[in-house]
Amino acid sequence: MSNSRLCWPTPNGLPALAPTVVVSACLLLLGLSASLVELDLVRLFNAIPRMIDFASHLLVLPDWEYLPTLGTNMLQTMEMTFLATSIALIISLPLGVLAAVNASPHPVVFHATRNLLTLMRALPELVWALVFVSAVGLGPLPGVMALAFVTVGFMGKFFAESIEVIDARQVEGVAAHGAGWFQLRTFAYFPQVFPDFVGTVMYILDHNLRAAAILGLVGAGGIGYDLVMAMRMFDYGRLLPIALSIYVAVTLLDRMSDKFRRRLI
Repeated sequence: MSNSRLCWPTPNGLPALAPTVVVSACLLLLGLSASLVELDLVRLFNAIPRMIDFASHLLVLPDWEYLPTLGTNMLQTMEMTFLATSIALIISLPLGVLAAVNASPHPVVFHATRNLLTLMRALPELVWALVFVSAVGLGPLPGVMALAFVTVGFMGKFFAESIEVIDARQVEGVAAHGAGWFQLRTFAYFPQVFPDFVGTVMYILDHNLRAAAILGLVGAGGIGYDLVMAMRMFDYGRLLPIALSIYVAVTLLDRMSDKFRRRLI
């Protein structure tokens, strides 16, 4: 298909036919499938008063006696996040190289690593946390294991895709000087993908902090247990500071990520 058939404006001034057909088909499919997820605009509109009523209950004084416990649990949540991400980073780097079609030593290794990464990210952290809780018991350890396990699946895939789009001419230039397999990946591949690697790690840190905040639901440590219990017991004096603390932690991590990326990239 030529580019002229995809670009707009077209010679006749109308939207290009192919994108119009694809977008229309997608919108039609979404409209037809809306009933499967019970998407009902009337129901959403009728829920607005109840949402406002729920939000009004949050306008209460926080439970001051709970704040020391909140600080301890948030510290545990952040520690789980950084530890799991660090473990996943160490494991993902070699797996990312093996899962990249232009860096893997053999097609069998490439397909085996890709399938392994797919398996690791196939289920969410909460399900793996249940598995690890049954194996090692309650506490933050199964939470760290679940976060690290799923993160390796995502991080390894992101790393592999970054390696696959590097400039092959730079690799050929380093290879022309007699560089070996490991030297090529260290001095030709890695410098090109480093900015993408940093961006990926920062994004996953953000994601893991929010994921760690709910793992306590299944006894895997962190602030999640307190959050769920506060919601079930309608304990708004605890729910408000928990939500605010998660928001502050995510915001601080976002600011740190911006400064870190500006220094390195």
